[in-house]
Amino acid sequence: MSDYQKRMDGYLEAVEAFLSRQFEWEPAPQKTVLQAMRYSLLAGGKRLRPVLTMEFCRAAGGDWQQALPFGCALEMIHTYSLIHDDLPCMDNDDYRRGKPTNHKVFGEAMAVLAGDGLLTAAFETVAAADAPAETVVRNLAILSGCAGVRGMVGGQVLDLEGEDKALDAGQIRLLQAMKTGALLRAACCMGVSTAGDRERMDAAAQYADALGLAFQIRDDMLDVIGDRAKLGKATGMDAHKSTFVRLYGMDACGRMVREETDKAVAALAPFAHRDFLTELANRLVDRDH
Repeated sequence: MSDYQKRMDGYLEAVEAFLSRQFEWEPAPQKTVLQAMRYSLLAGGKRLRPVLTMEFCRAAGGDWQQALPFGCALEMIHTYSLIHDDLPCMDNDDYRRGKPTNHKVFGEAMAVLAGDGLLTAAFETVAAADAPAETVVRNLAILSGCAGVRGMVGGQVLDLEGEDKALDAGQIRLLQAMKTGALLRAACCMGVSTAGDRERMDAAAQYADALGLAFQIRDDMLDVIGDRAKLGKATGMDAHKSTFVRLYGMDACGRMVREETDKAVAALAPFAHRDFLTELANRLVDRDH
């Protein structure tokens, strides 16, 4: 087993163990919403965001285990966004990660509340982290800025308002930088922040922005050519949206994924320990799910 895979497996094991301990209150008269929260939170996924948080902490000279609660808080926000994104009033998806979406199992109202619960729990998790107070406050600022109307929520607004409209390249890039890129930026920057390293915050953000763009372009490609079984969700869902594929075509998008990935790797130059982050970026180029 490669060093990369060993470290990845260690990170994933830590994340799953942390998340599996959440929302198991007994007795809990509101247990239905806790079940709904755990249903989506523990449904799998790449766990890319917490992995980035922990690895950037390590690359910046910190203890990656101290970054674990911050990365898992980010995974809660990511999961809440998926629950809400799947609702009939948004993208109206029936499957996520190969399982019925939250509202298909628990109903729309409970799915909304499950998302609300995960969003709130994320900030509770950050506030309770075993880290210096200044680190907690700094990470709260990073997380709230990237998750709110200046970041992911704002990107969702642009996505909804852009349906059935022809957006230009600048508009699509801005939309995706907010909707997809912002949480990746939070992951990388919180990792560096947890290590107490402010000097390389910009480099972490540059890596995240390029990786986020490559990730989204590849997502647009998979919506056209992806295997539904591997993706765990329906394809062709973006037919009414302006996407990179519709704007540039499949071949050009393939080149753009490579170019943005190279930019992400180049941004790692200030970090002495960058092999894992380099390999992670390169592995995402040809991902099929």
